[in-house]
Amino acid sequence: MYNYVFFDLDGTLTQSEFGILQAIEYTLDKMGEKDCSKETMLKFIGPPLYDSFVQFLGYDDERATKAVKIYRDYYERETLFNAPLYEGIKDLLEKLNNEGKKLYVVTSKVEDMAKKIVAYFQIDVFFTGVVGSDPDSKTHGKDQLINRVLNMENITDKSLCVMIGDRKFDINAANKVGIDSIGVEYGYGSRKELEECNSTYIVKTPLEILDVVK
Repeated sequence: MYNYVFFDLDGTLTQSEFGILQAIEYTLDKMGEKDCSKETMLKFIGPPLYDSFVQFLGYDDERATKAVKIYRDYYERETLFNAPLYEGIKDLLEKLNNEGKKLYVVTSKVEDMAKKIVAYFQIDVFFTGVVGSDPDSKTHGKDQLINRVLNMENITDKSLCVMIGDRKFDINAANKVGIDSIGVEYGYGSRKELEECNSTYIVKTPLEILDVVK
């Protein structure tokens, strides 16, 4: 049984590809990129944005920093809320909340943006807090964000905590911190990816999460 439940945002709570891909396409056009595949652009969902421009497009620091600014300005202005909740998420969060679980969003997305999304879809009432990245920090590990929550709650028994996410970045962070994890197949990763990084559990639907947590 877990008392503290940490949710990734993109690909776990929200179907964020619509707004993210639109913003990536806009950014790449401004950066003069003409031949970037959808497969490559989908890789941007999960890792820190700066890292994605460096790893997937080979940008140097100056070019990656410029691309991040273009993306964030457009994304926040135009497509931030083009990310509907997955079916069953609101029901899941309500049930977990009624069970007395403490819920947190832990995301690589800029914290202020994440808070706006959670509020827009009216699921903020279920969460104790939303922890995201600092807009002034180029890169970070999600394990650092999980540790922020552990420190905020003064948690010493890590067996009470579980991280839920759709990509290896979520699972690897949980493993690094020393907490269990639930990989979700309905997001932007794959079962193979979740298995290879040793997710504690793997589920196919949001409501299956309830059985694991309880």
